[in-house]
Amino acid sequence: MNFPADLKYTKDHEWVRIEGDTATIGITDFAQSELGDIVYIDIDTEGESLEVGEVFGSIEAVKTVSDLFMPISGEVIEVNPVLEDAPETVNSDPYGDGWIVKVKLGDFDEDELMDAEAYQEIVG
Repeated sequence: MNFPADLKYTKDHEWVRIEGDTATIGITDFAQSELGDIVYIDIDTEGESLEVGEVFGSIEAVKTVSDLFMPISGEVIEVNPVLEDAPETVNSDPYGDGWIVKVKLGDFDEDELMDAEAYQEIVG
């Protein structure tokens, strides 16, 4: 299982890459493996400002549908266009081409996020 050290993680299995005032968000390798084959991603919050813990979309796999939770506060400024035609990209490249949204950062406390080592302890 892959846990890139340059990312931050949540207990809900989202990852965050912060670059300047923008954060890229996706789901972890662990999450995609637990979900199985991803067939659809529904994000209808582009342009909305959301708080930590709010649902920003959902991800549908062959066996289940799961909500996606905001790991940080901010405005959803971009949804990954690749996922509309190829949602399975989240399975094959969860930390790269399988990112889900980009967010313009609001106020947040990075201490609420885990580093790779802490996240790895949670998932085993």
